[in-house]
Amino acid sequence: MRDLARESSDPWICVEDVNEILYSTEMKGGSRAQWQMNNFRDTVDECRFREVPYEGYMYTDDNGQEGVANRQSRLDRALATESCLELYPYAKLVNMDREWSDHAAVKVHLEQAVGAEQKQSTLFRFEQILVGEEGCEEVIKSAWERGADDVVTSINQCARKLRAWKGVNIGKITKAIHQRRRRLKRLNEGGRSASQIQERKKIIT
Repeated sequence: MRDLARESSDPWICVEDVNEILYSTEMKGGSRAQWQMNNFRDTVDECRFREVPYEGYMYTDDNGQEGVANRQSRLDRALATESCLELYPYAKLVNMDREWSDHAAVKVHLEQAVGAEQKQSTLFRFEQILVGEEGCEEVIKSAWERGADDVVTSINQCARKLRAWKGVNIGKITKAIHQRRRRLKRLNEGGRSASQIQERKKIIT
């Protein structure tokens, strides 16, 4: 990072597993040598970085151990130059819920969410999850047979019928997925007893 900062004055953002923490509060269940944190802070200062605000669970890395052996750290972060944040004043880092990996996935939003980004579009889109679902083929055949002679009208008829069918049938699957994700989030942010770790494994397998 230091080499890049010396070579360029352009706006830039760094998003990665830095394998280090800035402060002791960014580690739970363990400790980090002060000199290592100081070195990282010196690097951040030398590169003239600012922290990109984040949302989600702070500790993005988890060693998966039980009880007192568990270690959680904030190793994944986004750092940006002042000029970059001036270009993208609404930039933020989103810490996703950890699943298979010991690290949580992260993503950066550079723009403020508006309109279509805040609400799910009402435009119907055929999804892969519909393929093979019992009843889907019959819905398409029925809608197509009732459609007019022109293709556009028939497609619109299919879309209306599939939207209604999807809301009843696939909606149950979507609800179950959301429930599992909420439970996974609570487990990720909670304790690390043997029973909690086993429950977490059941959810992700």
